[in-house]
Amino acid sequence: MTVWNGESETQRGVYWPRVAAMVFVQILVLLALAVVVVRYLEWSSDANKAEFLSSAQPAVSDRNHLPQSSTSLEQVKARASCNRKVWWTGP
Repeated sequence: MTVWNGESETQRGVYWPRVAAMVFVQILVLLALAVVVVRYLEWSSDANKAEFLSSAQPAVSDRNHLPQSSTSLEQVKARASCNRKVWWTGP
């Protein structure tokens, strides 16, 4: 009996070395893709972390425009509280 591709039934068989080679190549491709995905996730995480940390600190140009206090914290703490007369006492 002839098969559609021209081979007889007796010539057909399973070539286990070829099957094993194909499975091995597929496993290598999957491992390579897994490594690429993990590296990309690490890289993007590091990039996002660096961007986040740099945005938390003002830029050099922004630091020059920040108001500088001429009084120290100790001077502010030492000031006496205001004694203002209360005009409205409420209900």
